[in-house]
Amino acid sequence: MKILLWLSLFIVFYAFFGYGILLFLIIKIKRALKGKPVIPAPTPEEFPTCTIIIAAYNEEDFIAEKIENTLNLAYPEGKLEIVFITDGSSDNTPAIVGSYPQIKHMHSPLRQGKMAAVHRAVEEVKSDVIVFTDANTFLNKDALINICRHYADPQVGAVAGEKRVNVEETSDATAGEGFYWKYESKLKTWDSELYSVVGAAGELFSVRTALYEHVPPTAIIDDFMISMLIAKKGYRIIYEPEAYAAENSSANVKEELKRKIRIAAGGLQSIIWLGDLLLPIKLPVLSFQYVSHRVLRWTIVPFLMILALVLNIVIVGNDPQAGIIYQLLLLAQVAFYLSALLGWLLETRKMKVKLLFIPYYFCMMNYAVIRGEFRYLAGNQSAVWEKAKRK
Repeated sequence: MKILLWLSLFIVFYAFFGYGILLFLIIKIKRALKGKPVIPAPTPEEFPTCTIIIAAYNEEDFIAEKIENTLNLAYPEGKLEIVFITDGSSDNTPAIVGSYPQIKHMHSPLRQGKMAAVHRAVEEVKSDVIVFTDANTFLNKDALINICRHYADPQVGAVAGEKRVNVEETSDATAGEGFYWKYESKLKTWDSELYSVVGAAGELFSVRTALYEHVPPTAIIDDFMISMLIAKKGYRIIYEPEAYAAENSSANVKEELKRKIRIAAGGLQSIIWLGDLLLPIKLPVLSFQYVSHRVLRWTIVPFLMILALVLNIVIVGNDPQAGIIYQLLLLAQVAFYLSALLGWLLETRKMKVKLLFIPYYFCMMNYAVIRGEFRYLAGNQSAVWEKAKRK
């Protein structure tokens, strides 16, 4: 039991913190030997042609602001096309998009899902690069330039932008969402410098058009699958934090939990679909990054957290002389989960103690993984995206 306890704790620690520490050390050594990587600086004439695709479903509250934000993006003249797809929208979204003649507007009254709409748009793309972004996120002015400059390197097959969460002064655990994405951004930066980012988020990412591959309509996290299919071909996914998509945090913990459960279900689906990446044969570095950064978190880590607590209780309960280390370890685990529980109780009373947001958010994320896994295995997770309400 003691061996299993320490093994469980090690895997949990490695998945969330140890891998980051290891990455940091590897990057330090790599920079000492080879120096910092040089970011390409193409001239305006050397930039690839680019098409930005935005799928919008019933986004009348945000769509005008999104259009203005997109039209104001910097990019070499004559090299950018903007496409909005409003399939199935039943509000004023199609009318608003249609009022901008400088935008290519695609619309079908049938709602067949986001990926069906995206695939339809991609079929008409003739540019070198495609950039995808969500309808309710807003990009910094130089986002496209900062993304597309990386395509000067022929080994780059996709570029992922940064997701930034606008967190208001709030009393719930969505404050942990902003902290989580800052930490994830740092990990992605190091992943990219080592070899490749492990998947891209749909808020902002791009691909070489020639490498784009349709994913099945049943894909739950299609953006992740699209980018990883490119990585499987031996191309790198670069992370560019100077190209970012900003969005508000989830309206409340219930909405954030709904989003996390869906991602967890999609994560398990992706692991099954990308099963050959679990073996470090063809792409050993990518497989190492994939298992360390994604697979462990999306599969066994939440269960190991429960197992570690149960084993610790049994060890101390059955053998009071087990040693001070096991007693202190149990005390630390209990204190952590009590702080998460206290964070939840304070959230229900709209009380503000930010110190408790992180353990609360951490536990909520791992609970979502368990829920998502069982939902996927039961066949109850639809591929149709149900938007989480935002603040």
